[in-house]
Amino acid sequence: MNITRRNFTIGTAALALSACSGADNSAPFAARGDGDLPSDLLPQPNAGYDAWVASFKSRAGGQGISPGILNQAFATTGYLPGVVKRDRNQTEFSRSLEDYLAIAASDERVTKGRAAFARHRNTLAQIEGRYGVPAEVVTAVWGLESFYGERRGNVPVISATSTLAYDGRRGEFFEKQLVAALKILERGDVSVSGLTGSWAGAMGHTQFIPTSYQAFAVDFNGDGKRDIWSEDPTDSLASTAAYLAKSGWKSGQKWGGEVGTAAAGSAAPVSILQPDAGGPRFAVFNNFSAIKRYNNSDNYAIGVGHLSDRIAGGGPIQAQFGPDKYGMTIDDRKALQQRLTARGFDTDGTDGVIGPNSRKAISAYQQSRGMAVTGDPSIELLASLG
Repeated sequence: MNITRRNFTIGTAALALSACSGADNSAPFAARGDGDLPSDLLPQPNAGYDAWVASFKSRAGGQGISPGILNQAFATTGYLPGVVKRDRNQTEFSRSLEDYLAIAASDERVTKGRAAFARHRNTLAQIEGRYGVPAEVVTAVWGLESFYGERRGNVPVISATSTLAYDGRRGEFFEKQLVAALKILERGDVSVSGLTGSWAGAMGHTQFIPTSYQAFAVDFNGDGKRDIWSEDPTDSLASTAAYLAKSGWKSGQKWGGEVGTAAAGSAAPVSILQPDAGGPRFAVFNNFSAIKRYNNSDNYAIGVGHLSDRIAGGGPIQAQFGPDKYGMTIDDRKALQQRLTARGFDTDGTDGVIGPNSRKAISAYQQSRGMAVTGDPSIELLASLG
């Protein structure tokens, strides 16, 4: 299996998207933000884990990890039960492109993206000059991965990767990530306390896993460290551009665009995609494949491409999406969320995406009216809300 930067754990970090939306296997947009960790992501006693760490330490020396780094790295780490829980309970469904774009290219994400682009314009221009990847594309990846740095994750990477290596479901893979993380410490790019990320070990502004960090991260600002964790996103953005460039990005070529618009360009596309039946069609070029090396999902690559177009001043998708399996359009779903919230059944957002919070609100409303409790949206339910 060819493990890309992100498909090792699809959905490692929940969508930092809308509170009314659930996690999406094709969309690891953003890790948990700064702040206190939930109790299940704090170290807890586990004798089996302790024995595994002792065994690992004896093996790690043969991979070039010094005793000093091992002692530092494991001095304050421990078993994180919440990491195992999240790994075993990843949502197994695919979000429609309409729902995906409603979140990935929301008005808020576009507005924040344009502001971030303007704020870092000079740095992004320098990065584009060196790697040939458009500044708006790099910015879009940043937006999808960590909401422009607002949600980079604060779980200790050594604890997360060692817990998953010990758990064994993907033990070999996560032991490789653990070794790579220790080598990052050995090199001195970051301190033990600063080596944080998502619950599955994806790190920094653009969520690199440790092995991808080793392969692609760059010291763009010349301070001697490949620092993707600090408030300054420079090295992260450059590392993303380096990753895309090494993945085959062709300078001067578009990613693609909606069929029938200028964004699609005039050259012959590699293929035409229509992810949602009856919905918009997209002409995609070779650079689309480079984005998919970052995350092997058509929705993700379209999301990055479309968000980059919006950041650069482009408009929304022009073609209409058809009704969903419940016979509802996105405007119907938004109206449903708005009416439920107005009645006291808070969906915690009105983006038209029916996620866990919306379903919880629907169920509560159905129960209050003596209806069959399904949690499913419907035109009839919308009508009953007036």
